[in-house]
Amino acid sequence: MEEPQPSSQSAPPPRPKHRSYVNPSRTFAALQFPNYRLWFIGQLSSLVGTWMQSTAQGYLVYELTQSPAFLGYVGLASGLPTWLFTLFGGVLSDRVSRRKLLIMTQGFAMLLAFILAALVFTKTVQPWHIIVLAFLLGVANAFEAPARQSFVVEMVNREFMGNAIALNAAMFNLAMAVGPAFAGIMYASLGPAWCFTINGISFIFVIIALAMMKIKPLQAVSRAKNPLLELKEGFSYVLRTRTVMLLIALMGVVSFFGLSFITLIPAWAVEVLNGNATINGLLQSSRGIGALIAALIVASLGTTAKRGKLLTIGSIAFPIALIIFSSIRNIPLSLITLLFVGWAFMTTANLANALVQSTVPDNLRGRVMGIYSFIFLGMYPLGSGLAGQVAERFSTPAAVLVSASVTLVVALGVALFAPSVRRMR
Repeated sequence: MEEPQPSSQSAPPPRPKHRSYVNPSRTFAALQFPNYRLWFIGQLSSLVGTWMQSTAQGYLVYELTQSPAFLGYVGLASGLPTWLFTLFGGVLSDRVSRRKLLIMTQGFAMLLAFILAALVFTKTVQPWHIIVLAFLLGVANAFEAPARQSFVVEMVNREFMGNAIALNAAMFNLAMAVGPAFAGIMYASLGPAWCFTINGISFIFVIIALAMMKIKPLQAVSRAKNPLLELKEGFSYVLRTRTVMLLIALMGVVSFFGLSFITLIPAWAVEVLNGNATINGLLQSSRGIGALIAALIVASLGTTAKRGKLLTIGSIAFPIALIIFSSIRNIPLSLITLLFVGWAFMTTANLANALVQSTVPDNLRGRVMGIYSFIFLGMYPLGSGLAGQVAERFSTPAAVLVSASVTLVVALGVALFAPSVRRMR
């Protein structure tokens, strides 16, 4: 049963004479809070390094193995911890200081980046090393994701939470626009080890930013309960709140089928476009630029914006753009199409996150966002593994086409049979 909505018989507030769905003055509203400014600067620096490593690692794996399937194995290894630990990461983020938890996970990820850099510098790196390190990084991310998602409300006032979530996405995609392109150039000129080294150094900035914050923690959940019972409370809330359940399910399908193309981009750059590490970086960056544009648009949405309707549009446009991308063999057109892919995906993901967070109560926030992260992040590696196998057996374009087609069918189903999602604001 969905949470009760305000009665339609109550007197509505007076409408403004001129309704504005997009309000540019709101775009960077969350930056007025000192803690969020520290977070934005530190996290942006770290994310640039993260995208450099992700891009360089994918291309390094393909150079070492020449196998699209192995790209899927690395994606599977990095995502397996999501299934093992993310739900309990959500429980933990309701029990302990989220800032301290983020500092610990960022420090562990920094150590892993330096280890990978050392293996490449010494020319001892093997594909299995990358799989092991990807798994360990996935463990860190499994505990980091719910804490990061639910930490927003501790940095800004509740009324600015949606804006802060959108700006988080904007910084993520600004980094995705810059990091891969920089990684492609650096990989070709200096080698992948420097990409991993820079990523390790970049974690220092976000750790310092977190340490400098003056945070008044939210009241924690009672410790008397068993963690499994607390987790059950989170699942019960999701199952009885229909719109939240639909949003999480939609993002699970988008992650499993739609996002699998990301794993295949290194193979796409070489096999389909006859490119190299630089082209691989440009493809990733093009997607990031499109996603950045979407995040800034979402951040500037006014209070009258129909977010559910915009999410529905994005969820349909995303697989359509991917289907078009799967048929293109020209580098400039591929880059342009990936702009639209990035825009549509980020519009969908950003709004789904914001709408879930605007619905969930604070005492369940960590657990519900743990479930959200479990589904959204957990589906991606499984989809990546499947896409890698399809690409190996048939072709990389065939894998993208099939995945996008399934995503489109589900998105159309939600649009037609779940009007409650379209009506969300």
